[in-house]
Amino acid sequence: MKKILIFGGIALALIAVLIWFGKKNQKSTIDYETETAFKETIVTKTVATGKVTPLEEVEIKPQISGIIDKIYLEEGQQVKKGDLIATVRVVPNEQNLISARGNVSNLELNVSNSKISYDRNKVLFEKGVIARQEFENAELAYNQAKQNLTNAQNNYQIIKKGSTGSGGSANTNIRATTSGMILEIPVKEGYQVIQSNNFNEGTTIASIADMSKMIFEGQVDEAEVGKLTEGREIEVSLGAIDKKKFPAKLTFIAPKGTEQNGAVQFKIKADVTLDDEFFVRAGYSANAEIVLEKKDSVLSIKESLLQFDKKTEKPYVEVKTGDQEFEKRDIELGISDGINVEVLSGITSDDELKIWNKTSKKEGENE
Repeated sequence: MKKILIFGGIALALIAVLIWFGKKNQKSTIDYETETAFKETIVTKTVATGKVTPLEEVEIKPQISGIIDKIYLEEGQQVKKGDLIATVRVVPNEQNLISARGNVSNLELNVSNSKISYDRNKVLFEKGVIARQEFENAELAYNQAKQNLTNAQNNYQIIKKGSTGSGGSANTNIRATTSGMILEIPVKEGYQVIQSNNFNEGTTIASIADMSKMIFEGQVDEAEVGKLTEGREIEVSLGAIDKKKFPAKLTFIAPKGTEQNGAVQFKIKADVTLDDEFFVRAGYSANAEIVLEKKDSVLSIKESLLQFDKKTEKPYVEVKTGDQEFEKRDIELGISDGINVEVLSGITSDDELKIWNKTSKKEGENE
C-alpha cells in the first residue's frame, strides 16, 4: 500500500509538470504579422557606366615633317578657325635635298639648250627656211623646259624650307582648322613631328573641341539593350559634380556588342544638355540612369512577402484564412524595382498576406 501511494504521488507530480510545460509553451506561441497589397508606381531602371566626351574632337596634324619651333597657345584656351597654334622648322633630308638641287641644275641646262634651239629656229622661220610647224615645236619644247625648271625649283624650296613662299599660308605654320577649346597639346618645343600621309597618321600637334556640345558614351548589358530605343530621355550624373543630374537623349545604340569579362556589352551614346552653372570637362566619369519600364498605380506587394515553390520555382504568398491560419496562393508577377513587385493575378487588395520572415510575441509574454 505504501508503494502504491509513492508511485501515485510521483505520477501526479509528473502530470503537474507536463501541464505546467504545456501552459508555458502555449504562452510562447508566436503570431505572424500580415499586410495587404497596395497601389504603387513601379519603375525599372538600369545604370550605364561611361564618360562624357565632346561631340566632335579634331586633331591638328602637321603638313610637313620637322621640329616644333614655337608653340603660341596653351591648353584650355579658346581658338578660332585659322588661329596660329605652332610653327615647324623643316630639317630637310640631305639626300632628297641634293637630288632636288641636281634636278634643278639639269633642267637649267635643258632650258639653256631649248632656248638656243628656239632662237635658231626663229631666225630660220623668219627667213622662210623652215615651216611654221617646226618652229612651233621648238617654241613648245622651250616653254615646257621653262615650266619644268620652275616646278623643280619649287620642289627644291619645299624640301629645303617647307614652303615655296608663294602661298598665303606656309606649311610650316600649324593653324586651327576649327573653332573651340584646345583640350591638349601633346608636343613641346623641340619635338620632332611627322606629317600625315597614306602610311602614317602623323603627329598630333593639338586637339580642339567645342565644349558646349558634350555626349555620354557608356556600356549596357545585353540583357537590357533590347529594351532601349533611340530618342529615349535619360539622366546623366557625373562623378566630379555632386547632386546634379544632366538630362540627355539617347542617340546611338551599337548594332554589335563586345565581350568584356565574360559578358557582352553594347556601346550607347547620348546628347547631354549642359548647365551654364557647371563647366563639364572632357573625360569626366559618368553614370547614365535609364528607365527601362514604368507602370503607374498598379497592384503591388513587397518582394519580401514572396516565397517560391521548391519544385516548380513558381512564386506564391500565404493568405490569411483565420486566426493564425494561412493558405498557399499562387500569384503571377509583373515588373519589379527590387523592393516592390507588380501582382498581375492571384490576390486582391483585401487579402491579408503573411509576413513569413517576421513574427511578434503574444501580449503578456515575458521578454
